[in-house]
Amino acid sequence: MDIEKVPGGQLEDSVVRKGVMINKDVIAPGKMRRKILNQRIILLDWPVEYKKGENQTNAELLKEEDWGVLLQLEEEYIEKLCVQILKFKPDVVITGKGLSDLACHYFSKAGVSGMRRLRKTDNNRIAKACGAVIVNRPDELQQSDVGTGAGIFEVKKIGDEFFAFFVDCKETKACTVLLRGPSKDLLNEVERNLQDAMSVARNILKNPKLGPGGGATQLTVSATLKQKSSSVEGIEKWPYEAAAIAFEAIPRTLAHNCGVNVIRTMTALQGKHANGEKSWIGIDGNTGVITDVKEKKIGGYLFGLLLLPSFISFAISIFTFVG
Repeated sequence: MDIEKVPGGQLEDSVVRKGVMINKDVIAPGKMRRKILNQRIILLDWPVEYKKGENQTNAELLKEEDWGVLLQLEEEYIEKLCVQILKFKPDVVITGKGLSDLACHYFSKAGVSGMRRLRKTDNNRIAKACGAVIVNRPDELQQSDVGTGAGIFEVKKIGDEFFAFFVDCKETKACTVLLRGPSKDLLNEVERNLQDAMSVARNILKNPKLGPGGGATQLTVSATLKQKSSSVEGIEKWPYEAAAIAFEAIPRTLAHNCGVNVIRTMTALQGKHANGEKSWIGIDGNTGVITDVKEKKIGGYLFGLLLLPSFISFAISIFTFVG
């Protein structure tokens, strides 16, 4: 998945596209198509242009006609490369290297849209989206290397720049999130929030365990740890007390963000959780009211709690060693 941030427009204009979006336009906009349905895509990691010599290449020309012969050889080389590519009848040719003006002429004459100098990461994402194989040499190109999985190839102008879309793919393994907003600062903030939300969704899919939200789970664990610490003597009770205080940070932060009186709210919550009978009592994050989170359907992820026994055992061993 890739996230593209384009300043301008409203936040509601943000979309998720099943495919790939890259910041590129076709080489010859007036001669090449900007929208193709069910296209055949060829991906290259090889320059479709005449190879330039080394830094100190010398060419000895004895006659005036030799210069024309040299240019003719270059044109024949480019034409040979284009013939090798065009025999597979592609609609779009994309290379991560250069693409000469002569090759552009041959492609536009054959009705093929071309794009050049793509990043390697973009080339790999397009390959995953359309099922194509990136070829390093045109003479190694095979019919199975042509990508046919993309449904629509389209170039659109968003803001001040052109973007190419490979969307509606059949069996895509890539998607793009297009974020719009009035400023770059807002887009960066939205991206951070989106990353956090996707991380939570990923954790839930990997370990699908949810508990009471709104700080209810943390308060119940905190109350249980406090009861446990009262039954332990010596320095071994310190890890329990430290962990109990640490878990109260979540509901305290929720109360602070809601703008309510933090001390009164935390005192009321601790009182309700002290006897262990009201483990579903938490804070409504929208209003700051103490409520039954089960009725409000407010849930929380429990991954951090799974590490609690190991943390306490490790802390006890440290305190015992220091003592």
